[in-house]
Amino acid sequence: MDDAKARELLQAERDRIQNALSRLGQPVEDGEAVNRFDEADLASDLYQEEFDEGLEEDLREQLEAVARAEQRLAAGTYGISVESGEPIDDERLEAYPTAELTAEEARAKP
Repeated sequence: MDDAKARELLQAERDRIQNALSRLGQPVEDGEAVNRFDEADLASDLYQEEFDEGLEEDLREQLEAVARAEQRLAAGTYGISVESGEPIDDERLEAYPTAELTAEEARAKP
């Protein structure tokens, strides 16, 4: 895969992740706010907060993966498995721009 295409894919991935992060924690629309005390609402809110925290952590890990991929691109090793040194198929990189392993290596991981 050429560097320009790789940069484009990684930038699109970075934008997707940053957009998802910016949507987390947005205030509830006025029409959706509940103005009465209800234990079920509190439980639902707690669940949503915990879900959002897990999602935010996952998104931050994805951003770190983008940064690692950008470093590999700068070093000239983008598209090469960090484990075996084998080339990663372009189709895999287009679907998963931050791939660090070949498809076979990824499937072999527990």
